[in-house]
Amino acid sequence: MMSIFSDMVGDFLKVFMDDFSVFGSSFEDCLHKLKKVLKRCMKTNLVLSWEKSHFMVREGIVLGHVVFDRGIEVDKAKDELISKLPPPTSVCQIRSFLGHAGFYRRFIKDFSKISRPLCNLLAKDTPFVFDESYLEAFQTLRDALTKTPIIQPPDWSLPFKIMCDVSDFALGAVLGQRVDKKTSCNLLC
Repeated sequence: MMSIFSDMVGDFLKVFMDDFSVFGSSFEDCLHKLKKVLKRCMKTNLVLSWEKSHFMVREGIVLGHVVFDRGIEVDKAKDELISKLPPPTSVCQIRSFLGHAGFYRRFIKDFSKISRPLCNLLAKDTPFVFDESYLEAFQTLRDALTKTPIIQPPDWSLPFKIMCDVSDFALGAVLGQRVDKKTSCNLLC
């Protein structure tokens, strides 16, 4: 996404993983910029998901939170889905769960320590025995995914921290703050 839209990012486009948002100073400006983005999608054969495409909205879901003009709230549907998630019953399901939870690792205190029993089940030639330590690790991570605030509005009185991730062809960054010795992700548009 970053390489496809590199000349647009920051100017009128925000990219997060495989999602993007187009913004502008007016409705007409947004339409003009959206047209540019959609032409680029066609030129690069980027296929958009109709179900995930939302145009001219006043609120949206970002990292499991509903963001709108009145503030930020946890998405109740995400909370309910995760809180009802049954324990994994196979290595494939553990890998999938850890992949999802790992995306939020920087927001979960002691993520590596908590997830260690689950990670141990992924080792080659390890018998799949889901005992109490694995169940406790799963439940702790599951609870953290529904209770840990992932994003919140910025506190302008506190300093900001830029967290970056770089690969051979892209750079990603999140603007965050340290609040009560916890790093929180702030959504700034």
